[in-house]
Amino acid sequence: MRARILLVEDELNMARTLAKNLERAGHAVEHAPHGEAALARLGQASFDIVLTDLKMPVMDGMALLHAMHERDLPPAVVVLTGYGTIETAVEAMKLGAADYLIKDARPQEILLTIERVLKLDALRRENVRLRQEVSRLHGFGELIGESLPMKEIYRVINTLSENKSTVLVSGESGTGKELVARTIHARGPLAAHPFVAVNCAGLSETLLDSQLFGHRKGSFTGAIDHHQGVFERCSAHGALFLDEIGEVGVPVQIKLLQVLQERTFTTLGGRDKKRFSGRVIAATNRPIAELRQGGRFREDFYYRLCSDVIHVPTLRQRLRESPAELAELVELLVGRTAGASGGDLPGLVLEALERDVPRDYAWPGNVRELEQAVRRILLTGAYRPDTRTEEANGEERLLARLRQGNLTADELLSAYSAMLYKRLGSYAAVAQRMQLDPRTSRKYVIANPEEGGRK
Repeated sequence: MRARILLVEDELNMARTLAKNLERAGHAVEHAPHGEAALARLGQASFDIVLTDLKMPVMDGMALLHAMHERDLPPAVVVLTGYGTIETAVEAMKLGAADYLIKDARPQEILLTIERVLKLDALRRENVRLRQEVSRLHGFGELIGESLPMKEIYRVINTLSENKSTVLVSGESGTGKELVARTIHARGPLAAHPFVAVNCAGLSETLLDSQLFGHRKGSFTGAIDHHQGVFERCSAHGALFLDEIGEVGVPVQIKLLQVLQERTFTTLGGRDKKRFSGRVIAATNRPIAELRQGGRFREDFYYRLCSDVIHVPTLRQRLRESPAELAELVELLVGRTAGASGGDLPGLVLEALERDVPRDYAWPGNVRELEQAVRRILLTGAYRPDTRTEEANGEERLLARLRQGNLTADELLSAYSAMLYKRLGSYAAVAQRMQLDPRTSRKYVIANPEEGGRK
């Protein structure tokens, strides 16, 4: 295999000898006297391998490796070391260097190492390509369904796969917001890097700050040692999923804003800025407008966070649009619970749901509740939803919106029609009670995003 190699070496005689041996083997070699010059050249041209000394003036090999890691530069790195710096070479490999060579290694050993690194790097690139191709050809993993809201999610995810912009995922509890976030990451340019999830609810401001950004020893009561936060533990190019972002207070919002704007952060009690070049995906089960109007979000933080927004539909919306999605979801959940395809079990679960669950049941717990229903049916043969609680919750939501005074006439008619449909059980009965045409009452029931019946 022939390669373009950037040789970073401050000793000119050593550089000439190495370059001559590599060029004899057919490789194209360029020379840079230190790390700073190497970085400049890497910004101008593409290389397959960077072969770098560790001890150099201006910018040494470790600093070069750090800079390449932060900028996600693609060439594989092989470090050159003397006998006394092998431990440093091992540290360099922990930072992503592919291999290391002793400076007085025989030419044949150098060429074999270069050949091995080229083959491994080619395999890595092919693996990434194949994973992306499989993901493209075989849909969106456990995100399934052909309803219009789901198709819109697929469209947006495909758009986001071309960049690493910040994303806010909204939707009720149990709709699958983390699954959407994982799918965005798996189909994006950072798929080979870690995905780390953090729930922001239930932590005090200081603990959340420490969880996200880390802390220095003594920075607060109980900080008995240094602690790395998830921004630091997550690869510099990974994805960080911040669930329940609506619970984050203003001081932490300010630090998150620094990450979103400048791609840097500071540990609690620390001074040095650290870099994060990955993707931030956040999620909330609160209406976005409520967060903003209620003063929960700073305006600047809101606009940075909402550069791309995906709304995950409720299960009742999905089933209203596409009733066949119930069978698809049941098959997926049975497979997840029972293993493999589940054989005849999906059909038995669907029969139990048809028997035990009211036709107009709104699934207030969404897909999470459906998963619990599947488990109960597999264990006991039945599922008995608490329809009284579900109906009361629906009426409470309607009353809350009436008190807020922000319902349009259509929204009011739709919500009231849906509530009557739950009580009376037919479109004709709703039409008679509201003195409307049956087709009109049906239209209002179906249009309601919270409590609507099935088509």
